[in-house]
Amino acid sequence: MPQSGRHGRSAGPRSFRAGRGELHRQLSAILAAFGRNRAARNRQQAARARHDMRTWQVERRKRTRHLIELGGLVAKAGLVNLTGDDRVIILGALLWIADKLRSDQGEQARRLWAAKGKQAFEVDPETHETDRTVSAGRR
Repeated sequence: MPQSGRHGRSAGPRSFRAGRGELHRQLSAILAAFGRNRAARNRQQAARARHDMRTWQVERRKRTRHLIELGGLVAKAGLVNLTGDDRVIILGALLWIADKLRSDQGEQARRLWAAKGKQAFEVDPETHETDRTVSAGRR
C-alpha cells in the first residue's frame, strides 16, 4: 500500500510550508515583540540607574568625578607622555611628592607648587572652572 502525503524535508505540517505559514508569521511576530520588550526594559533600567538618587549612589558619583579630575591633572601635567604611561613611575613620583609634603620642607614645597599650579591654570584656556575650584580648596 503506497503512503500518502509528503515525505522527507517537506513532511512537516502545512503551516510551516516554505516558512510562510500562519504559525510562522505568528511566531516571528512574537519574537519581534519579545525583542522590543527587552530593549524597552533595558532602556528603562538604564534611565533609572542614571537618575538613581540614593545617598550612596550620589556619593559614589561625586568620588568618581573627583578621581577623574585628579587623573586629568596627571595628564595635564604631561606625566603620561613623559613617563610613557608607566604607572609605576607616576605612582613613585606621587609618593615622592607625598613624602616631601610630610617633611620639614613641606610648607615651602606646598607654596612653590601652589604658585606653579595656579600659573598653569591661568595659562591653559581649556581649564574648567571646577578644576580651579578644586585647586583653590586644596591650598
